[in-house]
Amino acid sequence: MKAIDFPKDIQAQLIPEPSGRLVYACLGCGADHPADALLYTCPSCGGVLLIEDRDADRLRKTPGAHWRRLFDYRKMLNEPALSGVFLFHEFLAPQIPLEDVVYLGEGFTPIVAASPTLADQVGTPFFFKNDGQNPSASFKDRGMAAAMSFINHLVRTKGLKDVLSICASTGDTSAAAALYASYLAGSVKSAVLLPRGKVTPQQLSQPLGSGARVFELPGVFDDCMKVVEHLADRYDVALLNSKNAWRVLGQESYSFEIAQQFDYDVQDLALFLPIGNAGNITAILAGLLKFYRAGIIDGLPKVVGVQSAHADPVFQYYSQPPARRTYRPVTVQPSVAQAAMIGNPVSMPRVLRLVETYERAAGGPRFFVVQVAEQAIMDSMLLANQNGHVACTQGGESLAGLRTALGVGIVRLGETAVLDSTAHALKFADFQNQYYQNGFGPEFRITPKDELKNHPVAIVPEGLTALPAPGHPLAPEDMAAYVQAVGREIARRLGLAEKR
Repeated sequence: MKAIDFPKDIQAQLIPEPSGRLVYACLGCGADHPADALLYTCPSCGGVLLIEDRDADRLRKTPGAHWRRLFDYRKMLNEPALSGVFLFHEFLAPQIPLEDVVYLGEGFTPIVAASPTLADQVGTPFFFKNDGQNPSASFKDRGMAAAMSFINHLVRTKGLKDVLSICASTGDTSAAAALYASYLAGSVKSAVLLPRGKVTPQQLSQPLGSGARVFELPGVFDDCMKVVEHLADRYDVALLNSKNAWRVLGQESYSFEIAQQFDYDVQDLALFLPIGNAGNITAILAGLLKFYRAGIIDGLPKVVGVQSAHADPVFQYYSQPPARRTYRPVTVQPSVAQAAMIGNPVSMPRVLRLVETYERAAGGPRFFVVQVAEQAIMDSMLLANQNGHVACTQGGESLAGLRTALGVGIVRLGETAVLDSTAHALKFADFQNQYYQNGFGPEFRITPKDELKNHPVAIVPEGLTALPAPGHPLAPEDMAAYVQAVGREIARRLGLAEKR
């Protein structure tokens, strides 16, 4: 539809103009810094930053019902800059003009209901939000769209040249950063740091395919992140990890989409999210708060973070009595949920601030963290994918978290849950194969279950004088004999009865 075809009261706002007054707000000393340059930590105290709109009151002057109609109508526009996460421009990054928005097809990933069989096994209805259907096959594209749009804006308005974007990654961040940087080739170059041997071959191939410079380092993600922080402190580079507040800002779009996909009625939902560097879960808390304060949603859903027992600093913190909570990083152990294998989340200060604000707005406990075993993560991923989903190991972690939350009463039977599957299952095919072949080392503590294993079966019928081969077609009579022999054997293995 064209703008002229929309209702008169909607037309004027369909194509948004730059607005707002965005600042980097320091969670340490409370200082504000203009959000018109690349900044990763507070120059006054070194604290973690959030991007906040100091003119957000303007958004509350528009009734929530009007915002809902505007977003629903805007979704019908054929305007690339508004087709992805920037559909919610006024609430996401309103100071970026649409001409600077980088859109590669990110956002509006589907929510897929669990099949009746799977819902019965788990004990409650639920949905997967398949963020693996983003362009680089993970949720990281949401934040990268915002971060790279801001860089694109700086390139155009401030004449930046030869920007080097850099990130540490367990796979998904590097794929997204390299992809979006390659779209801005000529202005932006990409370098990524990966922990050697801790990234699947599929994930490693992505930044290489996008032309990024890839450096493999010993250690785990946390070690790579220290090197990236060192480089960002001393060299003129664009850091693209979740320490970048624009990255976190873009990931708020997940919560906006959930609201729209459930017709803005979300207060009875329970959202399950894997916690890695804690940027995603804090972004979703922040996004839900924005919509709640503007009257777009009437209540706040439960938000449940999930961590593997092999990397669980946030769970350990919230397991302590409130008055005695002390945050301590943990030493991670190998995990199939690679993106969550982080022992000292950069965004922990954001967690502390936003959880407190969220629960104060909700009027009570609405944020929870559960711990799950590696065994449960793999079993849940395979169970989901054998029932019609394309969940990654982090999606398996979310499902394992739902089952744990049901067991301890955080979620009641019959409540509707929405599980974040952060990446596409194909990125983690190696872990699936290791499960089927019982190939996990003892450090993972995973014992494959026979009912979840699957293997190809070679059929080579005996007694035939000729078999098909590439470039050597069979004679008609030999092909007929081959088809009959193979058909009989497959029917036998499948327990098929001949037609009468």
